[in-house]
Amino acid sequence: MKSRILVAVIGVPVLVWVVLWAPSVVMLAALCLLAGIGGMELQQCVSGVKRSELVGLSGICAVFTVEWYCDRPEHMAMLFMIEAALFFGYAIIKAGEVKFAQLMAGLFGSIAIGWSFSAFLRMEASGIHRAYLLLPFILSFACDTFAYFAGRAFGKHKLAPKVSPKKTIEGSIGGMAGNVVCGLLFAFVVDRGFGGSIGYVPMVLLALLCGVVAQMGDLSFSLIKREYGIKDYGRLFLEHGGVLDRFDSVLFVTPLIEIILNFVK
Repeated sequence: MKSRILVAVIGVPVLVWVVLWAPSVVMLAALCLLAGIGGMELQQCVSGVKRSELVGLSGICAVFTVEWYCDRPEHMAMLFMIEAALFFGYAIIKAGEVKFAQLMAGLFGSIAIGWSFSAFLRMEASGIHRAYLLLPFILSFACDTFAYFAGRAFGKHKLAPKVSPKKTIEGSIGGMAGNVVCGLLFAFVVDRGFGGSIGYVPMVLLALLCGVVAQMGDLSFSLIKREYGIKDYGRLFLEHGGVLDRFDSVLFVTPLIEIILNFVK
C-alpha cells in the first residue's frame, strides 16, 4: 500500500502535466521511453536475460515505432517490414540461437506496444482537446484500483485462477463500477471545465466496455508472466513492477478509445 501511495503521489501529477500542459515533444519523448522500456521488458521476460543484443534491439525498435509515426506516419508499413527484417536477419546470423518465441516477443514488443503508445499522438493529431488523452489512463487505472480494493474486501470467487490467482469476480465487478464512477466524473469535469459535450449514458457504456478490455489486458500480460515464471516485468515503479505491469491495461484500452473517438467524430 505504501508503494501504491508513493507511486501515485509522484506519478499522477507528472502524468497529468505531460498529457495536459507539456510541449508535444515532451509527450513524444515520454511515449518513446515507455514503449522502449516495455519492448525490452517483454524480451527480457521471454529470453530470460536482462541484457542482450536482442533486448536492446527490441527496445530500439519500439522507440522507432512511436517516433516514426510522429515524423512519417504514411510510411508505417515500411517500418514494420524493416523491423521484421532486422529481427529475422539477426536470428539468421545467430544460426539457431534465437528461438521463435523471442522473435515474436521482439516483433510484438516493437510493433504492437509501440503502435499502442503512439495512439496518444494520433488522438492529439485528430484535433481533440488534450484532456481526452487522460481517458485511457482513467478508465484503466480506475478499474485496476477499484478491483484491487473490492477484491480485498469482498473477493471470494476466483476470476481466472490459473492466470492470476488473486483476482476475483467480485473484484472485477468492483473495477467495472469504479470505471463508471470515474468516467462520469471525467464527463462532468470536461463538460464544465473544457467545453466538452460527453453524454453520460455513452460514458457509462464506454466505461463498462473499457473495464472489460482493461481486465483483458491485465490478464493477457499476466498470462505471459505466468508462462515464463516471473512475478514482475521490471522494477521501474518499485513494488508496482515495470511498464508492462503498470500499463498493460492502458495498452489495450488506448487503441479502443482511439477507434471509438474516430467513429463518433
